[in-house]
Amino acid sequence: MTHTVEKIGGTCMSRARELVDTLYVGPFAPDAVYGRVFVVSAFGGITNMLLEHKKTGSPGVFARFAADDGGSGWQDSLSDTAAKMCEIHAEILEHDADRERADAFVRDRIEGTRACLLDLQRLGSYGHFRISQQMQTVRELLSGMGEAHSAFVTTLLLQRRGVNARFVDLSGWRDENNPTLADRLDQAMSGIDLTTEMPIVTGYAHCASGLMNEYDRGYSEVVFAHLAAQTGAREAIIHKEFHLSSADPRIVGVENTVKIGRTSYDVADQLSNMGMEAIHPNAARVLRRADVPLRVKHAFEPEDPGTLIGPEGGTSGRVEMVTGLPIHAFEVHEPDMVGVKGYDSCILDALTRHNLWIVSKHSNANTITHYLTGSFKAIRRVEAEVLKTYPNAEINTRPMAMVSVIGSDLSQVSVLARGLDALETGGVRPLAAQQGLRRVEVQFLVPRDKMDDAVKVLHEALVDTSTEQHAEARVAA
Repeated sequence: MTHTVEKIGGTCMSRARELVDTLYVGPFAPDAVYGRVFVVSAFGGITNMLLEHKKTGSPGVFARFAADDGGSGWQDSLSDTAAKMCEIHAEILEHDADRERADAFVRDRIEGTRACLLDLQRLGSYGHFRISQQMQTVRELLSGMGEAHSAFVTTLLLQRRGVNARFVDLSGWRDENNPTLADRLDQAMSGIDLTTEMPIVTGYAHCASGLMNEYDRGYSEVVFAHLAAQTGAREAIIHKEFHLSSADPRIVGVENTVKIGRTSYDVADQLSNMGMEAIHPNAARVLRRADVPLRVKHAFEPEDPGTLIGPEGGTSGRVEMVTGLPIHAFEVHEPDMVGVKGYDSCILDALTRHNLWIVSKHSNANTITHYLTGSFKAIRRVEAEVLKTYPNAEINTRPMAMVSVIGSDLSQVSVLARGLDALETGGVRPLAAQQGLRRVEVQFLVPRDKMDDAVKVLHEALVDTSTEQHAEARVAA
């Protein structure tokens, strides 16, 4: 196949009018506009309003509906979301007729959802029905609204610019069927001529397995990956508002960063583990198994090839990224642990039950330490459960930061020794450090308030920011 499947994130989608000139149409000759399938996220902030804020946890429609127990607070939140949707597309769409169509689209989805949730509340007022059993379905319903809106608006925008764009709605709105994801994608793409049409596909797909249940907010990248794999795309492309570069430019300065250029799926997995969101790990797995290379590009620099992620990997002997993540160290010390099996499984079961993400771990004869991300309240609950099982254990939970140095092959770079020396010289005293045998990552544990300082110091010491390195990254891509 010669087509590409391309994913656009929510922040970029909010600059949809600019994307017409930098991505959809501008850089291409008329006969090269097609052969591309675009999977779009909701406009920036909309999914937060529909569900809950991803970072702060501030409640949206879903969270209010789950907590209201018959109240109407969620209805106000739903109306606010509708108003925000209309405000966004009023700025994007230039023609009054297009705005009117988009307004009608939002009304249909919002009022249909309102009626559905009201009916569900009425059912819940009878003793035989439990709304709690339907909450995951409600979350799925609300999730698809943002992507359906952004895909519909983008289709109108492109059609007005002379592009034969087609709105492809995977959200299952008023659909009586409940197919598998593979069947949903097959049905949606059948009959589309990629040589003359540009499909604008919703990043959410309603299917039997329930994407939110399995992937939560990572569902759009999973849909994107499955679509690329299932259609045999030549390449899968993610468009972001920044390059995949050697560090956060807000920490080390834009002038000091280096675009990665080329790397491996192994590195992409490490970035996901550190919260970098280059691509959801499950999406990366789908692409890797289908042998579809992934490219991460800057949405507003169309002439730049970005960073290619594939089986060839990056250049050996090169640090590709330095990144930090605030974590908690959950340390369980039990003198009776030596020679006894089962301690680790008890801890892992509790961490899994309370939905805590294990970034890394370390153990010795009588101590097991897990480095976690998640709420402190959940960590305290895990601590109570472990102490019930092992009352003689000593448990310490400490906030700190993990700074990770990542590369396709670090075996010849001496990252651990050079990194420790650089941190000592830079006035950052590491609390711990560890390196695996695979040599794709070295982790430094530092005080949380020293995370940015550690990233700066390690980036300066380990990343080659020379002109030659910049040129190598461009050629590699």
